[in-house]
Amino acid sequence: MKALVLSGGSGTRLRPFTYSMPKQLMPIANRPVLEHVLENIRALGVSEVAVVVGDRAPEIAAVLGDGARLGLRLTYIRQEQPLGLAHCVKIAREFLGDDDFVMYLGDNMLPQGVEEMAREFTEHRPTAQLVVQRVADPRAFGVAEVAPDGRVTRLVEKPEQPRSDLALTGVYFFTPVIHQAIDKITPSARGELEITDALQWLVSYGATVRAREYTGYWKDTGRAEDVLDCNRELLRGVERSVAGLVDDDSVLTGPVVVEPGARVIRSRIVGPAIVGAGSQVVDSHVGPHTSIGRDCRLHGTAVEDSIVLDGASVIRVPALRGSLIGRSAAVSGADGGTVHHRLVVGDHTQVEVAA
Repeated sequence: MKALVLSGGSGTRLRPFTYSMPKQLMPIANRPVLEHVLENIRALGVSEVAVVVGDRAPEIAAVLGDGARLGLRLTYIRQEQPLGLAHCVKIAREFLGDDDFVMYLGDNMLPQGVEEMAREFTEHRPTAQLVVQRVADPRAFGVAEVAPDGRVTRLVEKPEQPRSDLALTGVYFFTPVIHQAIDKITPSARGELEITDALQWLVSYGATVRAREYTGYWKDTGRAEDVLDCNRELLRGVERSVAGLVDDDSVLTGPVVVEPGARVIRSRIVGPAIVGAGSQVVDSHVGPHTSIGRDCRLHGTAVEDSIVLDGASVIRVPALRGSLIGRSAAVSGADGGTVHHRLVVGDHTQVEVAA
């Protein structure tokens, strides 16, 4: 089996961060979303992965390289325009050959993994197998109508009046027959080759398309609140590890990670929390549910339920909650303030907050 990871989206809902980075590189628990995705794929025993990229290809390649660091062999495939998920499969045809493959959206987080779904696909080998989850409002998703035996009877993209609450999570297992279906469909009203249309073609012509319900945590990291929610979820799994310097006047409570080269001085850190390599936390309170990136500087502040990206500084801000602070951003305040702030600050931005 091979893998196809789709990482070409522009991420308009995650601005201002996606003005300066691909959304798939947004860090969750101090690791890019794409690394979490590729870790799940490696857990399936897959080693050959094609990553479909768009205009931000150089930035993604700079982080992932050839995949050796992750135990994978990566091939990059350029999609010049966002012409749909099925179009991604079409342009990857040479790489995929006649192999079965898993297609995985590069901004989706399923931290419990999809190994059980992969085993079921390999054992029964339907033409296609979809990973679905029940949602409260299916209108924003591709929706599968599924018979009691797991066979998919109909697929609809973002239905106005859904007849099912089973949403497509963005993970699909395919046999090579999917290529035949994609060759038969035409662009939708929005000008894209829709994977739901290709799947519906298979269903209409009697191919076996099955759905398997995923009951673990699933989140599309398309918005700031989703990124923070994912960060909380992944931090629940961290274990205490202190490789940096923590002075005698500091207190660490619960599962806290202090990476090599980090310094914690006269501060309190409440887990789950991560302080990235090279960061300095001085006279501050961090956590819970907080990730501090590499080479950050926190001084005289309190930060909880937040993500501070690499190189950022937060100085004399009385309290940040539910915040996203971009790379090399500088947030400062005045001594003696008591106001709590929730900030979403893009990369390389300077912000002064009132006391």
